[in-house]
Amino acid sequence: MDWLPAALSVAVIVAESTATMSAENTSRWLYPLWARLFGPISTAHWAEVHHLIRKTGHFVGYGGVSVAFLYGWLRTLHRRRGSYRPIWLRAAFLAVSCTLLIAILDEYHQSFLPSRTSSPIDVCIDLCGAIAAQLLLLTWSRSWRRQDSLSDRISTAT
Repeated sequence: MDWLPAALSVAVIVAESTATMSAENTSRWLYPLWARLFGPISTAHWAEVHHLIRKTGHFVGYGGVSVAFLYGWLRTLHRRRGSYRPIWLRAAFLAVSCTLLIAILDEYHQSFLPSRTSSPIDVCIDLCGAIAAQLLLLTWSRSWRRQDSLSDRISTAT
């Protein structure tokens, strides 16, 4: 069960790495949604917006994959070592590494699909999303621990 989130996130990537999710096909349903929410847009502007939506999807999606792998690594390493604190950075490194491997394999797979393009830039965007997600979690974790520490000090002082 520890690795179920990672397996599901990879399954989502595999499903999205098909002709169904090519730029041409996503534009067919994203444009009407965009037009309904924000109003009509010219073809030239839509091409730019659509490109940004797709690249943001890479960044956010692979950030999510990284978090799912972090969960699996934290649980696995915790069983072996017994404490979360010393393993956090190791688990984060392993999570980003796994995410990078998935991104590379995804782009390699897309190079065989006529309706998809394979791009090293997408791998870089995916990697940046993974790293950003780990940094956000690390920042949140440290902030949370600081608040717990402050709460403990306040409760012992009173």
